[in-house]
Amino acid sequence: MSFEAWTLFALFWVVFVTTPGPNAVNCISNGMSLPFAKAMLGVLAILTQASAFLVLSALGVTALIAASPTGFFIAKLIGAGFLIWMGIRGWINASKPAPATERPARHVYLHALAVATINPKSVAGYLAAFSQFVQPDVPVWQQMGVIMPTALVITTLSYTGFTLLGALMGKAALGAVFNIWVRRVMATCFIIYGVLLGTSATPTARG
Repeated sequence: MSFEAWTLFALFWVVFVTTPGPNAVNCISNGMSLPFAKAMLGVLAILTQASAFLVLSALGVTALIAASPTGFFIAKLIGAGFLIWMGIRGWINASKPAPATERPARHVYLHALAVATINPKSVAGYLAAFSQFVQPDVPVWQQMGVIMPTALVITTLSYTGFTLLGALMGKAALGAVFNIWVRRVMATCFIIYGVLLGTSATPTARG
């Protein structure tokens, strides 16, 4: 991976992991309701999910691109549809009271792992990243030696920041996150992201 390609990937990943979403909200909530060390279990769970998705994407997406551009296109549309549905649901639910998220510390890791794993934004984001930045004509694990550390470091910094935000701002942070219009802006981001993902060009393998 060239320095220019790495820079583009890093910028994409910064936007991807700093755009408010379920993981960010969960980290802020953890920071508010738990001691900081325990709240960081949520970040550890996100890193677990990120590592697994990076490896699975490396194994599956490039093969799918090479074997079935149509299958890749269908998978991309499914991911886009989930994002748009999530955005519409978020807009509709924006005026409803935010659910209580306080829970025993021993559940923090598994809860955060579940949020990260079923989060359509994550699935679509990894799909978009690997469809755009992984080169089919370069050994995938050679590229992973650059992509994986970059993604994990940026992910750690981002969600540690969200957790720290919750710890420092307390109830004021929670109030801001769940403000009706802030929640509607976040919902709109999901819809826009889904539309962009669904209309982006399907990559083709280069030989």
